[in-house]
Amino acid sequence: MKKIFLLITLAVSFVANAQELRCNITVNHQQVQGTNQQVFDALKKSVENLMNNTRWTDMTFKEEEKIDCSLGIIVKKYEDNIMTCEMQVQARRPVWGSNYNTPLFNFRDISVAFAYREFDDMTITPDYKNNLVALLAYYAYVIIGYDLDSFQKLGGSGAFAQAENIVTVSQSRSEPENTGWKAFDNSRNRFAIINDYLDGGMKPFRQLQYDYYRKGLDEMADNTEKGRTEISTALENLKQSHDNKPLSMLPQIWTDFKKEELANIYKNKGTQKEKEHIYEILFSINASQNNYWEQIKN
Repeated sequence: MKKIFLLITLAVSFVANAQELRCNITVNHQQVQGTNQQVFDALKKSVENLMNNTRWTDMTFKEEEKIDCSLGIIVKKYEDNIMTCEMQVQARRPVWGSNYNTPLFNFRDISVAFAYREFDDMTITPDYKNNLVALLAYYAYVIIGYDLDSFQKLGGSGAFAQAENIVTVSQSRSEPENTGWKAFDNSRNRFAIINDYLDGGMKPFRQLQYDYYRKGLDEMADNTEKGRTEISTALENLKQSHDNKPLSMLPQIWTDFKKEELANIYKNKGTQKEKEHIYEILFSINASQNNYWEQIKN
């Protein structure tokens, strides 16, 4: 009997450690008045359960290997069981040989709406009829894809293909809350993010993920100079992707959430020629963050 119990315990332990994400969920509903708090508590639990208890890939992640991420839902309106929201999606990655976690993905989705009632079925189905489930699955695969790309060249291809499939399926739904999935709605929606990331002209941007994190940041604990040199080389890929597809917002989004890190990497370090070249690359892509790029030249 003890042997059977041990086998069951080991099986449960394996399943519990198989999931890829460690996702913190917040639901801010301060803009919504007169709605029972219970529905927002139920939403938080439903989202936590789906994100953290779903095995998204066939890979096995140990507890310490899970991807740290967070998802903030800002509810703006809740009428007729439809929530209109914004969603802040963030993911982090540990840097080898340090206690530092580097931002991996950070995106504010302003086109979020979904039908939700307490006790709604949150089962993932091939047709992704539930728009909230589709949203969560999409971002789960994008986060996993970015993480895998940072450890292996184009390592996240399978996850990104899943995200692309969710976009394709979701475009066919006709519900009024089905926003953010279609081409040309805007240049920063879910379609644009995955379409640009997988575009052939943006392959240097995918290469950037591996070169910057694995060859650059992970190297800095052992050899700061070599790591920074690899990062400088990686940023040439950022420039190439911007040159290949100037209308893509991905390079700008990336520099928005990497600005402090980039400034710290080069501030008071490296040759003046190197710093001025990096400044020119970053300014040409995202002039709005010039306060940070100016620090690089110091």
